[in-house]
Amino acid sequence: MAATQRLELRQSQSLVMTPQLQQAIKLLQLSNTELVAYVESELERNPLLERDDGFEPSPEAGDSRGSQALEETFAPLSPTAVTEPDSVDRLNSENDAATPQDAPLDTEYENLYNHDSTNDMPQVAPGLGVSTRTLPGRTAQGGDERDYDQTLRQATTLRQFLLDQVQISIADPVERIIGAHLVDMLDESGYLVGDLEALSDMLGVPRQRVEDALQTLRGFEPTGVFARSLGECLAIQLSERDRLDPAMRALLDNLDLLAKAEYGALQRICGVDREDLSDMLTEIRALNPKPGLDFAQEPAHPLVPDVLMRPVPGDKWFVELNSETLPRVLVNQSYYGEVSRQISGKSDREYLSDHLNQANWLVKALHQRATTILKVAREIVRQQDAFFRRGIEFLRPLTLKDIAEAVELHESTVSRVTSNKYIATPRGTFEFKYFFTAAIAGSDGVSHSAESIRHRIKGLIDAEKRNNILSDDTIVEILRRDGVEIARRTVAKYRDSMRIPSSVQRRRDKGRGV
Repeated sequence: MAATQRLELRQSQSLVMTPQLQQAIKLLQLSNTELVAYVESELERNPLLERDDGFEPSPEAGDSRGSQALEETFAPLSPTAVTEPDSVDRLNSENDAATPQDAPLDTEYENLYNHDSTNDMPQVAPGLGVSTRTLPGRTAQGGDERDYDQTLRQATTLRQFLLDQVQISIADPVERIIGAHLVDMLDESGYLVGDLEALSDMLGVPRQRVEDALQTLRGFEPTGVFARSLGECLAIQLSERDRLDPAMRALLDNLDLLAKAEYGALQRICGVDREDLSDMLTEIRALNPKPGLDFAQEPAHPLVPDVLMRPVPGDKWFVELNSETLPRVLVNQSYYGEVSRQISGKSDREYLSDHLNQANWLVKALHQRATTILKVAREIVRQQDAFFRRGIEFLRPLTLKDIAEAVELHESTVSRVTSNKYIATPRGTFEFKYFFTAAIAGSDGVSHSAESIRHRIKGLIDAEKRNNILSDDTIVEILRRDGVEIARRTVAKYRDSMRIPSSVQRRRDKGRGV
């Protein structure tokens, strides 16, 4: 067969993930703090982007955007739908506070600084040895202009407290370096969580020298730090009190029996009677199992919801985006026009055009992200309406597929939208993922949410009497009488996830009045 040349025209389709599409997908799963950080970096990099400080309607100009937003916010609710204000219009029509006027220009600066005309040195008031020049953060009248937070005394952290003791108590410079590294290997409770062999290799010192330094640090305050386990931490504190006798050491070696309340076995192991064991337990309860927690910790950051929800007249819910968490940016078209008229080079025009496209894309992507989050939030509220009105027992089973089909999005998109997003409701602030639970079949054909079943199990155990402890089999029978088909191992799994002990342990605890 002879080889011939011919011309063919073929048409095919393929899905191409452009860099901008990939970045838009990543924006969906960013939390509000991560999104703010990303937008801040774009504002620094792109000269055509600027912050949108809000819109202030002018009464003289008769601008209609403010009144339109009010009509959307307070419009009559439909009998079935969850109210959704237009997020973009609401963000663009927020009335920011008026900008304060400039400070008066007639301030008498002689009251603040009094300079000599000859040598420009601060003059001294007659009869006083004090200069009239004010100090930074102080007013001329002696007041303090600093913020209240700046005047607070900073709390001492565990790390700084121990490093101060290293500098005072250890004279050898090599041992000081070892001690500083050991301090950095502590967790927030004061326990040592690092590998000493790796530390000795990194510093190039013998392992024994690291062990000696560790033994020195264990004598520092607070007593019990640098321990590797709870038993070791308690042993250090008892040793300082000269109470670490053989019986107490045997008790510390068997703390698992103490957790199970196996007092008879502990008496045999320690070789003491019941009264002595009671005294030993009293001493242990007086110790501090986590000495590092007495010092300042990292401040807890408040949880800021992405979506706000509240009831409105008509027995409906009002769902809106939290404008405080949404970074607002604009494309400065006037600046683009001014710069584009002054440049002539091809590379400069390409640079400006690329940044304009990126700025337009970012504004569009933020709009699409906000719209998608609001759409998913509305559907979650609609699906879980019974939960918001009646409580956790009425939380219905829900999957990502259910929401994806309702809002006509892909399931992976819904998964990204619900990651690291929170909604503030009348029942508290919840992560979107909280509302997605597995289904447990019911005898009447109605499925039950796994989270609601866990809540019912906890309620049954909390209400049990001291002389009537419910076993897992008994809980299964109670739930099945209520129409919930559940296995005993599932009850045990849910109980363990809530850190509820077994019926045997609960019977012992309640028998002792715990």
